[in-house]
Amino acid sequence: MTLQDVIGYAFKDQALLELALTHRSVSSENPSRFDNERLEFLGDAVLQLVVTDRLYADFPDLPEGQMAKVRAAVVSGSALAEIATSIGLGDHVELSPSEERSGGRTKRSILADALEAIIGAVYLDSGFAEAETLVHRLWEGRIEEKAANPGVRDYKTRLQEVLAVTGRRPEYEVTGTGPDHKREFSAVVSVDGSVLGVGEGRSKKAAEQAAAETALRSIS
Repeated sequence: MTLQDVIGYAFKDQALLELALTHRSVSSENPSRFDNERLEFLGDAVLQLVVTDRLYADFPDLPEGQMAKVRAAVVSGSALAEIATSIGLGDHVELSPSEERSGGRTKRSILADALEAIIGAVYLDSGFAEAETLVHRLWEGRIEEKAANPGVRDYKTRLQEVLAVTGRRPEYEVTGTGPDHKREFSAVVSVDGSVLGVGEGRSKKAAEQAAAETALRSIS
């Protein structure tokens, strides 16, 4: 089964699909090649709009602040990587040999970016309606689940509450890499000097949330 079979969309322009699957490590080693960063930027905007429209139309009683929380959870790097993994997207991404050796096919940031790039590619290939249909298909049930409990993905708060029972507090250390327009962050959460979890994200907050999620799993 091909990736197009899995996502339920057949590209008219196969070059768009190929571009969406090309990681920047390829263009870094071969300047004549283009990568998926621009498509990822476009796909992120399309995804945000689709989710926002769905929340506004289907959940009229949800306050603006709660809608923002739900949207943030639904389009987070962790959520994107989870969906990308479920469709086997990592097997189709084109990486440089060095990125391949470093385990790039399972990196959350690479998977999340590639999924957004595919959304952007579908938008260019067939327009907003098809991109919207793709998002609804891949995110089936996830928006409703989060809207029913907007705080369910606030891992930092949950970790703090769990540790507070024993009088402990989590401490986060965040580092960033990459150019200003494409920063990637790594976070480590520790308690009393012991590391409980690590995480990655495209913002400091996202990385901290990912680290807190890992920590909660390690102590549950």
